[in-house]
Amino acid sequence: MRLTEFQELLYTEFGAARGDALLSDHVLPAWGRTGAQAIADGADPRDVWRALCTEFDVPKARW
Repeated sequence: MRLTEFQELLYTEFGAARGDALLSDHVLPAWGRTGAQAIADGADPRDVWRALCTEFDVPKARW
């Protein structure tokens, strides 16, 4: 998944302001770091998206 596609999904699901806050402030328990940190460290944005979806109970149809 490209970063632009990730950002589009994030903003569509959570809105721009909340999406940015979740990405930069919310520590994903399974990763021990924020989504932004994980992506900066080389994680696939798809994996970060799935982790956020799991954490915030996004219906699987929108994953």
